[in-house]
Amino acid sequence: MSSLTSLTPVEVAGLLKITKNTVYELIKRGELPAYKVCNKIRVDIKDVEYYINSQKNTTISSPIANVTSNTKQDIIISGQDVLLDILGNYIEKKIKSIKILRLHIGSYNGLFNLYNNQVSISSCHLWDGETDSYNTPFVKKLLPGIPCILINLAYRKQGFYVQRGNPKNINTWNDLINPKITLVNREKGSGTRILLDEKLKSLNIYPKNILGYDYEESSHLSVASAVSRGKADVGLGNENASLQVSNIDFIPLQKERYDLVIKKDSLSNPVYQEIINIIKSDDFKSELEGIGGYDLRDTGKIIDEC
Repeated sequence: MSSLTSLTPVEVAGLLKITKNTVYELIKRGELPAYKVCNKIRVDIKDVEYYINSQKNTTISSPIANVTSNTKQDIIISGQDVLLDILGNYIEKKIKSIKILRLHIGSYNGLFNLYNNQVSISSCHLWDGETDSYNTPFVKKLLPGIPCILINLAYRKQGFYVQRGNPKNINTWNDLINPKITLVNREKGSGTRILLDEKLKSLNIYPKNILGYDYEESSHLSVASAVSRGKADVGLGNENASLQVSNIDFIPLQKERYDLVIKKDSLSNPVYQEIINIIKSDDFKSELEGIGGYDLRDTGKIIDEC
């Protein structure tokens, strides 16, 4: 397999065709032995070969096998919203054979990983400026030829985080080109970054004319925190994060649809049917209502098929 005797987690991920985070999870659970050299994790090639041989009787293209298996199987859900953590907890409580792994990446990269069988379910909140619609256009582009369903998890408000009292009177997209206003942006591939770029494109606003466009943070909370600490005057994110950070106000701009994307061929596995039942359940919806900041009118509804 390789002339090396030990591998880094990145090299192991490449050999196993999984994400680096999943490698760390396998190490954490003791399924893949590892050790440290100068505080860097290493895995012996013989242990990787043993792991591959031990998995030959399982289905590699899907992270799970069946509901009744006595061995824990992995379902990887990509996305960053806390709702996904709550869903993962419900799934593990309901289906004892399942282990939920979370991949905290943006919607665009999540769909890309779903296409490459590196995640089981991808969350998605991608606005398409040409059609003024959410998610379906991107699913069709990023998963060509792969039938999928889109199940609604919630609707969220997207808007500006501004300093308490909105001292610079930031209310519209056009305000971002004010040379006295500094933006804190999200990373490429996130739904929030794509919303911003699509809006700028529709208004013929060039990113180079926005101070701070290249200043990036990797989550709604970190963007809100940057505004709260005076590192920027404005950032874009969802309402829920604004409720968790002091000294900022939220200026609503758009309601977005937050969906889960699942391949149709996965639905033949009863585990996925059970996950859909969990999302539809009153207990799950009740817990989401307790968080606040979400519109749950379509939670569990199949919004589209493509």
